[in-house]
Amino acid sequence: MVSVVRQERALRTRRLILEAAASVFDEFGYEGATIGEVVSRAGVTRGAVYFHFASKRDLAQGVVEEQFVQDGVPERSCKLQEFVDTGMVVAYLMPRDPLLSAGARLSLGQDLFDDLGGGAIPGWINRFEALLVAAGERGELLPHVVPADTAWLLVAAWTGVQIQSQKLCGRADLELRVSALYQHLMPSIAVPGVLGSLRMGPNRGAQVVAEAAAARAAAEGGGPDGVPDGGAAGSARVEAQTEVGVG
Repeated sequence: MVSVVRQERALRTRRLILEAAASVFDEFGYEGATIGEVVSRAGVTRGAVYFHFASKRDLAQGVVEEQFVQDGVPERSCKLQEFVDTGMVVAYLMPRDPLLSAGARLSLGQDLFDDLGGGAIPGWINRFEALLVAAGERGELLPHVVPADTAWLLVAAWTGVQIQSQKLCGRADLELRVSALYQHLMPSIAVPGVLGSLRMGPNRGAQVVAEAAAARAAAEGGGPDGVPDGGAAGSARVEAQTEVGVG
C-alpha cells in the first residue's frame, strides 16, 4: 500500500512539474526557459525535477508527449465526428492549456525540431490517420480518400491556421478558423449521408470538453468541473512540496 501511495504521489508531482514547465516554455521559449523558474512555479525541489527529468531537453520532450496522455474527446460511433471533435477540442484548449500551447511552440521551434522527433506533429498525424482508417472501415469515407495523406494535410493546415491566428489576434479566433477549415475539408472526404450529420460549428470544442468533464465528474463522484471533492490539484501540490528530491 505504501508503494502504491508513493507511486501515485510521484505521478502527481510529475504532472505538476510538466504543467509548470509548459507555462515557462510557452512564455519564454526553449532557450529562455530555466529549470529554476520551473522549480519556482511547480513549488517543488530542484531534486524532484531532476528525479523525473534529467535535463531541460528531457523536460521539453515530456511536455510534448504529455498532451497525448489525457484525451478529452469521447469515443464516437461516427469516427468522422470524432475526427472533427479532436481538432475542435484542441482549438478550444490551445489558448487555455499551457501544455498544448507550449507543445505547439516547442514543436515548431527549429532548434529543437530534430531532437524532439518533430515534436507533437507526428503524434497528431498518427492519431488523425487512425480515426480516418476507422471511418473508412465504417463506410464513412469517399472512395478516393487515403487516410495517411488526408491526416498529413489536415495537421499541416491546422498548424498553419494556428500560427496565423496566433500572430494576427493571439488565437482569439482559432475556434472559428478551425471550424472553417473542417467545413472546407469534410465535403471532400465524407460520404453525403455522414456529412449532413457532422457538427463542425465554432462552439463544438467547448461542447465536447463540457461533455467529457461531466462524464469524468459522474465517474469520479466529483463536482461539475470533473475534479473529485477534496481538491486533488491542491493535495498534489502540498504533497509535492513535502518531497525531498525523490519525486
